[in-house]
Amino acid sequence: MTPSTRERECSQYSHQVKHFIAGILIESIPANRLASGVASTRRIAFLTHEPFYPPSGGGSAEAVYLVREMVRRGHEVHVFGPQIENAEAVAREFGIRLHPFTRWAMGRYAKARNLKYLAYPFFLERLVAEAARETQFDLIFSQHAISAVAAGKLKRRLGIPVVMNFPDLLTGFMETWPSYVVPRPVVHALMRYEISLPVRYQVDGVCAISDEFARRLAAQGYPREKICPIYYGFDAAAFPLRAGPPPPERPPVVVMHGSFDAHHLGRIALEAVRTVVQARPETTFRFVGRRTAGLEKFLRAAQTIPSFRFEATGFTPYAEVSRQLASANVGMVPYEQSAGTHCAFVAKLVEYAATGLPSVVTPLKSVHDYFKSDPLVKFSAFDGTDFGRQVLAWLNQPAANWLPQAAASAARVKAELDWLPLCAKAVDFTERVCG
Repeated sequence: MTPSTRERECSQYSHQVKHFIAGILIESIPANRLASGVASTRRIAFLTHEPFYPPSGGGSAEAVYLVREMVRRGHEVHVFGPQIENAEAVAREFGIRLHPFTRWAMGRYAKARNLKYLAYPFFLERLVAEAARETQFDLIFSQHAISAVAAGKLKRRLGIPVVMNFPDLLTGFMETWPSYVVPRPVVHALMRYEISLPVRYQVDGVCAISDEFARRLAAQGYPREKICPIYYGFDAAAFPLRAGPPPPERPPVVVMHGSFDAHHLGRIALEAVRTVVQARPETTFRFVGRRTAGLEKFLRAAQTIPSFRFEATGFTPYAEVSRQLASANVGMVPYEQSAGTHCAFVAKLVEYAATGLPSVVTPLKSVHDYFKSDPLVKFSAFDGTDFGRQVLAWLNQPAANWLPQAAASAARVKAELDWLPLCAKAVDFTERVCG
């Protein structure tokens, strides 16, 4: 769920946005919210380090739905983030005010993005503080750790409530980077700093990506009752339950989609591919998403395995990903072990379940908590050979053994992890903090 200018990927949002903007009127706010003492309108400064629209995946995808829910309830939302194309049209369509950061280009695929991320909070703080001279904000809501740094400093500066939303433990993924790129002591220092932000700035509430991340925040001394685990969602309308598995006579397809960063395709994935190909050489591995440098490096290594077959689709609009999943036999999430991956609530696993696709995932603490009893999910060890064996177990198992449970598995994630209920939970929590 990735990439840069994605009008096609995000066109699915447009027809829904008008419906939500119609709910700005106070009459559309449920009576129970008014009865709870929450004011009909709050001015919310929403801070992000990623372009707001079109979303580029990860936390930026979540941001669109969070802002949409805030606006639907009648809140006045000011989005502070990198400059975007068609800003006036986007602001009009979402019913928001945009405050663009214009000093340099920001985004998932911007050059030297990590260095830019380090400097960004300082300038973001100044941008919000300048706007606060004209607009009295009731609450600051930060999206991701990078904007959380600015939000924490603004709490001290402006004296207003702050909610930090962490869609991941950002620096935790750096544990999978080579030590010559980022030495381990530096990684651990960055992680300690990131996870200390709520305590450091004494913020009023935290939305956490998972129960595992909530536990780690609480272990740092932040009050557990001020943490709301909201998990990570998906657009249920874009991932319908497929009619059934592919015909058994067709060569099997093992699929993975996403941004293909360093922690996605490493030693575990390579050994898993080797194990599967040695036993089932007719298998095709399908990679759905932008052909990143990480994916290209992985494919070069995998092509040394005799009989390795693959498909690499390149950029695929979000609304079209489910078609690539529907014709597959198994989905894989061969993440390398790190603090970041343990805390992550992996969106692709949710989408596999929604589609009715059996899957294999390494034993990440956050998703294991949620999916440990799901009949469509197998957990491997952090070992490529074992991961490959679990994939083979799905390929060798008759569909009749698991197909009756597919509908129930899909229904569960659609009821609990669609963006609408997740964002409603997050905004409920934010309104309580605001009130």
